[in-house]
Amino acid sequence: MAFDGCFVTGTDTGVGKTLVSAALLHTLARQHRRVVGMKPVAAGLVQRNGEWVAEDVLALRAASTVAVPAALDNPVALPDALAPHLAAARAGRAVTVAELLAAHAALRDLADVVVVEGAGGWRVPLNERETLADLALAIGAPVVLVVGLRLGCLNHALLSAEAVRADGLHLAGWVANTLDADMACRDENIETLRRWLPAPLLGTVPWHPQTPDARQIVLDLPDTWR
Repeated sequence: MAFDGCFVTGTDTGVGKTLVSAALLHTLARQHRRVVGMKPVAAGLVQRNGEWVAEDVLALRAASTVAVPAALDNPVALPDALAPHLAAARAGRAVTVAELLAAHAALRDLADVVVVEGAGGWRVPLNERETLADLALAIGAPVVLVVGLRLGCLNHALLSAEAVRADGLHLAGWVANTLDADMACRDENIETLRRWLPAPLLGTVPWHPQTPDARQIVLDLPDTWR
């Protein structure tokens, strides 16, 4: 089956999923003409040019090579920066996997590759019975795990990888993103994860005082993705 996208998850919230998703889009655009990012659920909006939008969504759009309707690349935009099910409850709306899956299917008709960025970690609730892992399973795309390098990342990364595989999805690789400039034994932690994670290291993002340019991040993607 030809490669048509991936699902990006993280070891926690704030570990750099958007940055890595944008880097994936830039890298994939060298081999695929039409690439687009998707943020199924964005919680926490800012006002830009008279429009309320998530900064994550803006970053993905800037890295995409095709423009699509907002209802497709970000079908659920919630005002408050909370867990999706809590933000949805506060906004008085329901969020379902079926709704998000329909938007993803429409995107696949408009692009060759769709990079889907999750919210928070792997098993974040969408409603009382579904999680973002259920969406990833319904999409069926290979998974990229973003590991935020800081104290505690080994346990978070190994448990996340275990959950992805237990759910029956393919962990295609992981990206190490340095969150702590003074992290002790950073390289040793990366080496430990290289030995223990059942997937290749696709790239390492060094620490930056400000958000780095996603175009400058070097990723070594699987040959089947090219």
